[in-house]
Amino acid sequence: MTVGLVLGGGGVRGAVQVGMLQALFEAGIRPQLVVGTSIGAINGAAVASDPTPAVVERLVEAWASPAAAAVYGDSWPRQLRRLAKSRTHLNDPAPLRELLDGMVGAGTTFRDLRTPLAVAAACIETAGERWFDSGPVVDAVLASASVPGVLPPTEIDGQHFVDGGIVNSIPLGEAVRRGATEIYVLQVGRIEEPLAAPTGPADVARISFEIARRHRFTREIGAVPDGVAVHVLPSGGPQPGDEKLGSYRRMDATRTRIETAHAATVAYLESLAS
Repeated sequence: MTVGLVLGGGGVRGAVQVGMLQALFEAGIRPQLVVGTSIGAINGAAVASDPTPAVVERLVEAWASPAAAAVYGDSWPRQLRRLAKSRTHLNDPAPLRELLDGMVGAGTTFRDLRTPLAVAAACIETAGERWFDSGPVVDAVLASASVPGVLPPTEIDGQHFVDGGIVNSIPLGEAVRRGATEIYVLQVGRIEEPLAAPTGPADVARISFEIARRHRFTREIGAVPDGVAVHVLPSGGPQPGDEKLGSYRRMDATRTRIETAHAATVAYLESLAS
């Protein structure tokens, strides 16, 4: 059996993955493969660097740190000035790079990691999906988490990359392709929320975006081969304000997200054992 963790994208909602990881480690579940997208690439890189229960506290500290708050923490006036100057993005990528350097180590390569890791990004030049599993870890993870319009594209070897969630929001199929047979999906909660026909302009955009995010995972979970077990871990539910456009900036609900996801995942794992 090869245990794989699939960590999906979802901005600040990705704090739920810390609670899920805590529950998995408490249950004695250790990853032998980690695949991630966007915020899942960030959390996943930390786990691949230190696949032990100690990584949970490191992630809790990272999520609560000034460095994490600074990733999207510029004031709106500063963001608007940066957008006017760059014409492409609101935020400086330096705080995210600093956070990643602190989590996995500047100069760390995929070969240095204790558990195999692969992260997805969207390549502008090829209009396709790119999986990084060699070379510098921080560059690859930054590419996977370069939210369009929020951060600039990350350049690697002459090509430009943006957020992997555009092409593969919850990369279940990649974990299967890489040989995982017992897979735990650490999703951020969006797929738990039902969709309904839109009733206004904002609903049209939101629902269309959600269909675009979810359709590949829906197809891949329906095509899981025999002999592969998939566990979609529960997030514990949305937090107030998640539906708002600026919710990607909200760090105030981090502790609640971690605790509720931990409790929900503990209950789920206990149900498997009963």
